[in-house]
Amino acid sequence: MNYKLIAVIIIIVTWLYGMLLELLDRRSANNPIPENVADVYDTETYKKWRAYHAEKSRLSFISQTLSFVISLVLILSNAYPAFARLFPKTDFLQMLAVFLLSALTDLLLLPISWYNTMVIEEKYGFNRTDKKTFWLDTLKETLISLVLMTLIGSLLMWVHKSLGDWMIVVFTAVMTLLVLGISFLSPILTKIFNKFTPLEDGELKDKLTALLEKHGYKVRAIQVMDASRRSTKSNAYFTGFGKMKTIVLYDTLVAQMNTDEICAVFAHEMGHGLHKDTLKNQIFSVIQMFLMAVLAWITLRTPEIFNSFGFDGINYGFAIALIGFEFALFSPLFSLLVNAYSRKAEYRADRQAVQEGYGSSLISGLKKLTRENFGDLAPDPLLVKLTYSHPTLSQRIAAIEKE
Repeated sequence: MNYKLIAVIIIIVTWLYGMLLELLDRRSANNPIPENVADVYDTETYKKWRAYHAEKSRLSFISQTLSFVISLVLILSNAYPAFARLFPKTDFLQMLAVFLLSALTDLLLLPISWYNTMVIEEKYGFNRTDKKTFWLDTLKETLISLVLMTLIGSLLMWVHKSLGDWMIVVFTAVMTLLVLGISFLSPILTKIFNKFTPLEDGELKDKLTALLEKHGYKVRAIQVMDASRRSTKSNAYFTGFGKMKTIVLYDTLVAQMNTDEICAVFAHEMGHGLHKDTLKNQIFSVIQMFLMAVLAWITLRTPEIFNSFGFDGINYGFAIALIGFEFALFSPLFSLLVNAYSRKAEYRADRQAVQEGYGSSLISGLKKLTRENFGDLAPDPLLVKLTYSHPTLSQRIAAIEKE
């Protein structure tokens, strides 16, 4: 069996699917705006949004196409095994060679990342990242990614060598624990990139604390993140397992919204907590980990796969790359199911904000978030079903008003 040809076909199909999504996204700019969100942009701002949307769409097309070409070249030229032969023939170093080559080829996409941040985002008034911060962020992200991939590859190698066919169960369990561990450590990891300061005492702090404590949550801290150092776009979230929560507000959000609007956003987030949405989402993560473990098991039980790509034997780093290619075939269907559930959970969380008396404030807050983040008011319905984890702004407002 020609495994290399199969890999090439998968890469091409994946790219074509990405182009379909890009086409649907571009078409969205011509869709009529629903009446209940017609006041989000004025005429001049809407023209600006369409220009911004068009530039981002073109850049996304270039980025995906360049990634597609790089992947094809690396596979067809046997670049991975050629680079690996420069390293000592130990399983760990051979694996590390693949990860290093992937990191090096990612540098080819850096000009696109630079253009996106320092040109497009700057042009439309969103960027506040200086050159030093951009390069430091890029270095940190590359190092963190390399460490994580090396950790995952080492786990795969250890489980496969130690347990053979039992690796499906164990690798699923280990990867699930790793994902949970990263979630647990996310507040620490974000501090690598951002600074956090306690929210000042006052009405906002009192209302947020009372809102969560009303439902039995204990607030560990309410912190403001210096998001404005990189962008004018805003967001908010809370972290922590169980009933102990840390609230994080972007400083841009604090500047853009009033007290009730911020409380509405957190009443929504609290709705996710009350309905155990984060825990339920972990079930999808376990399913995904299991599917990837099955693909890993199939791949590692077939050494000739590696021979067809130019390797002398199993390379655990390249195995992870192959698993990524293979999972890409299942990813659209998997995402379709996960996003459908996620949109349902968003409606339910919005209802919580309404029940807390913040329905009107949630509507005005969501409109501000969309306006400040330059959101799409009328995305293609098929694009929403395939890729959106949230309902559209118009759909959310209609549901809130119905409540």
